[in-house]
Amino acid sequence: MSNKIHGGLRAAFNGFKETVVFERSFKIMMAVALVVIVAMFYFPTSRLEKVVLLFAVFSVLILELINTTIERIMDMVSPAYDERVRVIKDLMAAIVLLASFGSAVIGILIFWPYVFGLFR
Repeated sequence: MSNKIHGGLRAAFNGFKETVVFERSFKIMMAVALVVIVAMFYFPTSRLEKVVLLFAVFSVLILELINTTIERIMDMVSPAYDERVRVIKDLMAAIVLLASFGSAVIGILIFWPYVFGLFR
């Protein structure tokens, strides 16, 4: 493996580790993602359902990484309180919230018949 690729992978893993260690919301999202993935294999989900669930899970995680990155950039650029920075951070949080809500709806639509079937 070339040094350039190795360095890029190392940087990516360091960034991921930084997020997992210091970002509480990302830890929560990772826990939810793990539950979804376990449920995806526990229930007889179709290949298409698995693809949709994985897309939803990774979309939320990726958007949370982007949110974290932008928040840190904004804190570095403007360490003092700035109303414009607050608005940017709130907009990023809204993006993650909307993706999380959409993913939850997808999860409910896919898992509902399987979970409901357990109680029949």
